[in-house]
Amino acid sequence: MGVAPTAADLLAFVRRAAADTELIDSLPLDPEGRTWVRLDGPGGSEAWLIGWPPGTGTGWHDHAESHGAFTTARGTLTEHSLAVRLPAGGWKSLELAEGADRTRELPAGEGRAFGRHHVHEVLNESRVAHAVSVHAYYPPLPLIRRFSRSGAVLRLEQVERPEDWQ
Repeated sequence: MGVAPTAADLLAFVRRAAADTELIDSLPLDPEGRTWVRLDGPGGSEAWLIGWPPGTGTGWHDHAESHGAFTTARGTLTEHSLAVRLPAGGWKSLELAEGADRTRELPAGEGRAFGRHHVHEVLNESRVAHAVSVHAYYPPLPLIRRFSRSGAVLRLEQVERPEDWQ
């Protein structure tokens, strides 16, 4: 068994994959909904190639105990994130402190790594162009918590397990 990949290792992987034109071209795109293909990530990580039609997004979510990285391969993605660490469990609604919001524009070739407990939403805000991105997580996602947001209030809406997206 090898050494577990770091967030920097995952970022290097998603950048290499995003630069692979043949791989990016292989993703079937759908005009209505996101599409995805599972990739072989480094060191036992979970990796995905994702297509984003215009106007689509993930909604607010986290990746439980996994760290990860993603890079935009085509188009531009917008990431809204929270500079806050959420409690592990036992809550349904939290009021966020002022100044917790962060926004990043990630055009093709740009990416970022993130640590455990990262809460964000990713959007393709274009009205006309698909975006494509590559994502990797380690350890493989045990679950994803999905949230709704109304002003400063973040609410836990559902918990998805791997069988929900495999």
